[in-house]
Amino acid sequence: MTRGRIELGDITQHNIKQLKRLNQVVFPVTYNDKFYKDVLEVGELAKLAYYNDIVIGAVCCRVDTSENQRRLYIMTLGCLAPYRRLGIGTTMLEHVLKICEDDGNLDNVFLHVQVNNEGAIKFYEKFGFEIVEEKKNYYKRIEPADAYVLQKTFRVPKTEENGEVEQKS
Repeated sequence: MTRGRIELGDITQHNIKQLKRLNQVVFPVTYNDKFYKDVLEVGELAKLAYYNDIVIGAVCCRVDTSENQRRLYIMTLGCLAPYRRLGIGTTMLEHVLKICEDDGNLDNVFLHVQVNNEGAIKFYEKFGFEIVEEKKNYYKRIEPADAYVLQKTFRVPKTEENGEVEQKS
């Protein structure tokens, strides 16, 4: 297959059904209506991926302000199996990392990955993500139910002792 044209496009009311169908095919979990309603509100944090004008992937993120941190959570990032290893996941993740860089005020970006999904784990590790936690029984109705939390840290949170934020190079 020759190198095709990869583009990212906005998710709108008019193409949200394509995102739903894509997620049904790509992911072993089902996302509820609130997920799709929220995706319509996040702008650049949610994109459809096109390969030669065909929808073949998507990335959906949200800002998370838990644990006294401002973080970006990658809710979904996936691509149809026949289009994997063509640079589409890389294009989507680079889009997300650029948003983080442009924002400049995020502590980290993180996501959950099923513990047996070695391909995904290796993919994220190439971009500087590390396994920081294992969550037992994270997933409902799929096996294995455990997930790793993968995280790429931009800055270490403030500590009680010094009150300073340390930037990560």
